[in-house]
Amino acid sequence: MDEKGLEQMLKREIESRGGMSMKWVSPGTSGVPDRIVLLPGNIIYFVELKSPKYKRAGLSELQKVFHDKLKGLGMVVWTLRTTDQLFEFLKTIDHDTSKGSRR
Repeated sequence: MDEKGLEQMLKREIESRGGMSMKWVSPGTSGVPDRIVLLPGNIIYFVELKSPKYKRAGLSELQKVFHDKLKGLGMVVWTLRTTDQLFEFLKTIDHDTSKGSRR
């Protein structure tokens, strides 16, 4: 599945759980993750989506810096490249929403 398909699946799955998966565009700020995921119970995740066909292409240096800043604030940042990784993320959020907490 390509990056766009993965992003559409993420959006659909989050909405089916009563949440929102919003595209994050921040003019003047490079390196922000692709999506902000908001779930019931004040649960927030940041998600970077990468094309599985460019397996060697990881995060850019700007993305690494920004992700580290978010993590330093206690935020959770996921990078998803495959449907297996997406399903692992969904299992995690299902667990977190059932407990009413954020990882």
